[in-house]
This record gives sequence, C-alpha cells and structure tokens, in this order.
Amino acid sequence: MSKLIIFSAPSGSGKTTVVQHLLKKNPKLEFSISATTRKQRPGEVPGKDYYFLSEEEFKAKLANDEFLEHEQVYEGLYYGTLKSEVDRIWSKGKSVIFDVDVVGGLNIKKIYGNKAMAVFLRPPSVDELMSRLKNRETEVEHELQQRIGKANEELKYEKEFDIVLINNILAHTLTEAESIVDFFLTL
Repeated sequence: MSKLIIFSAPSGSGKTTVVQHLLKKNPKLEFSISATTRKQRPGEVPGKDYYFLSEEEFKAKLANDEFLEHEQVYEGLYYGTLKSEVDRIWSKGKSVIFDVDVVGGLNIKKIYGNKAMAVFLRPPSVDELMSRLKNRETEVEHELQQRIGKANEELKYEKEFDIVLINNILAHTLTEAESIVDFFLTL
C-alpha cells in the first residue's frame, strides 16, 4: 500500500538534507513537487523542482480545491501541494515523501490519517538553529530574525506530530530517519 511521509521543520533544521538522503536510499519513495508562484531561478526545471504557476493559475487551482495545503508567504507569493501529486506518485506504486512547512504538514496528516506519518525534525536548541541559519549566509539580518521568530512559533506544534526527530548529529539523524521510514512502510 502506498503511503505518505511528511517531514516538517523550522527553516535550518535540516529537513531538505534528510529528505534528499531518504530519496537516494529508498527507491519506494518519490518526492512531492510543490507548486509556487515565485519566478523560476536559473537551473531550475519546471515539473522537477517546482510547478511554476502564475498567481492567477494558483488562485484558480485553489478555487477548484486542487491543493492539499498551501501558504501565502508574502503578497503574491504562494506555495502549495497539489492533490494530483499524490495521485501521480501513487499511480506508480510508490509512497510520497514531503518536505513541507509545519502547518502544511499537519494539514496533510489530517487528510490522510493513518496512511500518513508526520515527522517533526527539530534542532537540538534554538541557539543551534540560529547558528545554522547564520552559517548558511542566505539571509540578511532582518530576514534571519523573521526566520527565528517563525521557528519559535513552529516549535510549538511539535507535539502534534507522530514523531519528533532531533537533528543533533546528522549521521545519526539520517540513520534514525531511515529506520523510522522503513518501519512505517512495512505497517
């Protein structure tokens, strides 16, 4: 039976690293490609990295109830998970793995119940998270502070997830994530 594995975490916790590792290790998994209204960046491939939609296209799909979850990050900037992604991956006999924000992950879990496992990946501490975000050097200071603020909010949801996985030592986290996913897929 095909299932859904949801990884959610505050930005900088390592969820993309964990999900990419699991995809390389487990051929039964396929990544759910998100839809977005943001502009395509150099090197990105439509239908592989994202489904790039205009704001009008995104809103039309919203109105047609085609999303499992979505978020408006800023004015005119939307991200979401299309229901058709689950159907596309399940039609191949694979299980879906998601790398989504905390609220989106919980929404997907509510829809699919026992067919889904929601994993909250957390840093060992907020101080460590701040250090990781600063070391990425991808944000200016006010963006960094926004991410820290959002992370503090997202950490309040961890008890609503099926599993909380603390990403302290990456090698251990990857091994534990493999075990958790392998076990869930055998249920």
